[in-house]
Amino acid sequence: MLKNIKFKNFNWLVFGVIACVVFLTAFGCVMVYSASFYSAGLHFNNKYHFLIKQVIGMILGLIALVSFSFINYRKLIVFKWWAVLVSLVLLILVFVPVIGVENYGAKRWIGFSFLTFQPSEIAKFVLVFFCAVQLSQNYDKIKNFKTLLPMLAVGGAFCLLVILEPNMSITICMAIILFIMLFLGGLSKKHFYYLFGCGMVAIPTLIVLEPYRIKRIMAFVNPWASPQGEGFQLIQSLYALGGGGLFGVGLFESRQKFLYLPFAESDFIFAIIGEEIGFIGCTFVLLIFAVLIYLLIKIARCASDRYGSLLAAGIASVIAVQTLLNVAVVTGSIPPTGLPLPFISAGSSSLIVFMAAVGLCLNIYKNRNQNYFLETVKSKKQNLKSLR
Repeated sequence: MLKNIKFKNFNWLVFGVIACVVFLTAFGCVMVYSASFYSAGLHFNNKYHFLIKQVIGMILGLIALVSFSFINYRKLIVFKWWAVLVSLVLLILVFVPVIGVENYGAKRWIGFSFLTFQPSEIAKFVLVFFCAVQLSQNYDKIKNFKTLLPMLAVGGAFCLLVILEPNMSITICMAIILFIMLFLGGLSKKHFYYLFGCGMVAIPTLIVLEPYRIKRIMAFVNPWASPQGEGFQLIQSLYALGGGGLFGVGLFESRQKFLYLPFAESDFIFAIIGEEIGFIGCTFVLLIFAVLIYLLIKIARCASDRYGSLLAAGIASVIAVQTLLNVAVVTGSIPPTGLPLPFISAGSSSLIVFMAAVGLCLNIYKNRNQNYFLETVKSKKQNLKSLR
């Protein structure tokens, strides 16, 4: 009977993307509960507090994924400036006293009643979307620096508002994503070196301007110099990873989550993963991320137009950059900074936005066989004007 089943119309790429996302989000719910049930019970008198929020985020994220997979990505082009404007307004609203929510000295969230979300999570993908449209519409003028100005202006405005929150991790993430998008769009070597040099000057300048960032750098160099201060979080993270060994201490058996490791359910959840399921488990999780990123890049390569290709590649870049930065922080490879692990860390707004972005990639793949090219249409219009 199984021999008669036909898999001719079964799309393994779409299945692979959905399977990776579902696995990561479901696994994230398990790990969020494991990492947070003690602190949630202590602070909220409900050990399922973070789990409930994560499950709601996963359900809304699945709805967003399905919805965006049916929205024709080409029809979104007309909203490029509206998307930028909305993102700027949301980023500004975090500074409004009644609307903005402040935690640990940072204003990064907007709160309405029971709903709280982080505008910078949306801004990252708006930046990718805006750059994809601009680069596809002006691909023949990318070597001209004037063509880069709108993207640099939007990216610079986003980064400025995010660094004022302050949130240097998301700022650096946005800057890297902007750089990747311009590189994919055909950035010239001259402009490449110019922008790279500016970035190398800007990062140390931002660090020097805030004393606490210098302390974090020192804690990164030698965390044991201040084991009860700036080095505490990194030391506890290393204890968790080291304690997990090759196979881990067992699911739900972490010791560091008992208020030893700060932000165990969010920014440092990868340390709890390492402690509970070990090096082998961490490797498997990162392999799933690698497969997802690879499949999204395949979607970018088979897109029917330059805009779709850049959009899918940009979304893959956001997932890749944020995953690498998060793992690098947790393992002590770069200075400590707050950045959630995509699909896994606690945070409904991040989860919903990432899943919506994956849905957009599925729509790009769905329309891969349509003979429509932004650049072809543009060139035809130019030819008609010249004939007139």
